[in-house]
Amino acid sequence: MRYRRYNIYMTNELTIIGAGPAGMTAALFAARGGTRVTLIEGNASVGRKLLVTGAGRCNLSNDHVCAERYTCGDPQWMEEVLAQFGIADLLAFLPTIGIFTYATHDGWCYPLSESAQTVVDAFYYALVQEGVRLLLDHKVTAIRNTSGGFEINFKTQRPVTCKHLLIAAGGAAYPTLGSRGTLFPILKELGHTIRPVVPALAPVTCDMTPYQKLKGVRFDARVRLFEGKTLLAETTGNLIFTEWGLNGPAVMDLSHHISTRPGGSLRLELNPLFASEEALRLLARKNRRSATPLAVLLGAALPPKVPSVVLPMAGVAERARMEQISDIELEKVFTLLTALPFKVTGVRGFEYCQVSAGGVPVSEVDPLTMRSRVVPNLQLAGETLDVVGPCGGYNLHFAFSTGAIAGMANRDASKPER
Repeated sequence: MRYRRYNIYMTNELTIIGAGPAGMTAALFAARGGTRVTLIEGNASVGRKLLVTGAGRCNLSNDHVCAERYTCGDPQWMEEVLAQFGIADLLAFLPTIGIFTYATHDGWCYPLSESAQTVVDAFYYALVQEGVRLLLDHKVTAIRNTSGGFEINFKTQRPVTCKHLLIAAGGAAYPTLGSRGTLFPILKELGHTIRPVVPALAPVTCDMTPYQKLKGVRFDARVRLFEGKTLLAETTGNLIFTEWGLNGPAVMDLSHHISTRPGGSLRLELNPLFASEEALRLLARKNRRSATPLAVLLGAALPPKVPSVVLPMAGVAERARMEQISDIELEKVFTLLTALPFKVTGVRGFEYCQVSAGGVPVSEVDPLTMRSRVVPNLQLAGETLDVVGPCGGYNLHFAFSTGAIAGMANRDASKPER
């Protein structure tokens, strides 16, 4: 699709850097409130990062969005954000630009089209309809405070000056899509604190020596992350074994705890029996003196490759029959299957993660307006802020919410909202 470009080089209204979900949402809310908006994007088109969300299906939000699901320096701050723009508000807004949604049984919200491209197209044409000025292919190299606001410099184009500025340029995830965290040093120069930017929602690398035969195996598990004897966090979800570690939501949701502890003594414990242990133990008791191999019974709850790997780890022969196994050995098998140990070596890099953690702490931003408490006339939204949610649409919802709040804070009170 061909995108329109505007040759606009000065605005005294709202200027936004970043045409991702936060920036586009802010632009629409501000424009609908009567504000003239200029939207600056380093890529040649809007919404490039949206195109890869939800494996191309665009996981927009989650029915279970709540402050407790986010890692945030101030839970009350997150409460205030979601109180202003929660799931109901998002689901009311999206149809106004032609995006209709449905939710899966576990609450993950998708467009009816199941296409991220249709979502990007809907946002683009809504921006055009609302008269938002687009400056595409404008890569920001510097932002300077001026007596009248800000001067924004670019790699090849003339500077733009503005009085009110919103930065919604994302973090450092997916650098191939233009998100490299290049504005964090600029924000630091303007006076903001920048916490170290690290991968989040990333695959976890582990010592997979004991589990090489399980490459490609996938199952649901409860996962606990420990530093020494201290439990750092736990999640439940799907995961997959790879040659270098573990992937999938169950471990990705824990990855920011790992990337913020480089060199830490970290381990994961997997419990694939979290939902079936009681039933499986009952089955084992009923077959305690039978000639049925334990591996066959375990197959009632586990993929077939798992028992063949775990039983030898517990000191039990792979095809041992129930009548041959002692009570102590059986208990050892169950203990291992509810806490399979993995030595963590790190996480995969920014090119493999869905979002980044770090950036500007929320204490430096007003949750009611997204206005900076450090730099006058500056707002921040989306992944620029140090907030991480789990897989399942939470981070995209945070981008929409903070963008909407920032946009509403820029409405022209003298004009009726469209």
